[in-house]
Amino acid sequence: MTTWPTVTLWVMTTASLHITLITETFPPEINGVANTLGRLCEGLRARGHQVELVRPRQGSDQSRPSDDALLLCRGWPLPGYPGLQWGQSSMHKLLRRWTRQRPDVLYIATEGPLGLSALRAARRLGISVVSGFHTNFQQYSNQYGLSLLSRMVTHYLRWFHNRSTLTLVPSTSQRLELERRNFERLGMLARGVDSQLFHPAKRDHALRESWALNAEQIAVLHVGRLAQEKNLGLLKRCFETLQDTYPLRQMKLIIVGDGPQRTMLEKELPEAIFCGTLRGEELARHYASGDVFLFPSLTETFGNVVLEAMASGLGVVAYDQAAATQHIRHGYNGVLAMPGDEAAFCDAANWLLEDAESLRRMRLNARQHASRQGWPAIIEQFERQLRGVCKDGHPVPALSPLTPGSSTPHD
Repeated sequence: MTTWPTVTLWVMTTASLHITLITETFPPEINGVANTLGRLCEGLRARGHQVELVRPRQGSDQSRPSDDALLLCRGWPLPGYPGLQWGQSSMHKLLRRWTRQRPDVLYIATEGPLGLSALRAARRLGISVVSGFHTNFQQYSNQYGLSLLSRMVTHYLRWFHNRSTLTLVPSTSQRLELERRNFERLGMLARGVDSQLFHPAKRDHALRESWALNAEQIAVLHVGRLAQEKNLGLLKRCFETLQDTYPLRQMKLIIVGDGPQRTMLEKELPEAIFCGTLRGEELARHYASGDVFLFPSLTETFGNVVLEAMASGLGVVAYDQAAATQHIRHGYNGVLAMPGDEAAFCDAANWLLEDAESLRRMRLNARQHASRQGWPAIIEQFERQLRGVCKDGHPVPALSPLTPGSSTPHD
């Protein structure tokens, strides 16, 4: 008799959930949000959960039908972001689907029209909602000189996320920033890295030779989207500083990625090697064939590429925020600069190359640290967070207008 409560508890805590993920980007699209969502979706299914994915149609989906595990909706191109889309689905379509096949919990990863429709439908049906803060849209607006738009975007994002039971952020610095802006009910969900894919053993000497570098020379790497919000002007300044400081050392700037600033960067950096967009083993080979990784962005909620570079055994130079704050100990497994201090960023890169033995140790320490940041523990934590909002069943504020008299859709 005494064993029954224990057995019942085990069954309850391990029961599978019906989880719906709503996102406007998903693999094979290449960006941090898509990568994270792909990992979470795959991990939850591997743990026995029923996962429904709601996303816009991609190029390869044109004749693909929706089914119980996938709802495809119309997508509209996002200006300036080729390959990315706003999703759109009517709230009534979602209401019909979720009335027939009710999820236990929703995870809304993007706050566009698709996310808003999902939020409204969930509130109507009393389904718990967890949201993810994946992209600093308000900081992007500032980068483009649109400070008024930035305030409006912040206002909308706060309204949106404060209507969920829990909002997950990837870093402590992001959490503090959002708390300062009066976002409520914030939780942490870190990001992981595939340390078997991103591994120093993938170093390719033939690839380095194609860059005109031998084993002793320096490949300075950057991986990411080539767009204004990524602060890429600092790449040029920093690389030129390194060349001026070490005129006798042969080094090359290797840029992996694509985006609206590529043409301008190719003109400004005629001797740099532009590799375009890479994925999988090819991306891992390029990482591992580098020596130093420059990451000048100031607009990241996390910055997955920092962990990928560390897992590949590179010496990382980054601003002291987001993933870098979380994972880099200055002088031990990478180097940091105060956010926005470009001179300090360049000085940090110079210092990294000052002593070959120190750089070697830092690269080993980076690899060792990143190899412990796997996805399984993060997926398990995510599962606990989703299960927690189902179990607690906390009511969430009803949807109300964004501002008094606003025309924002509400129930």
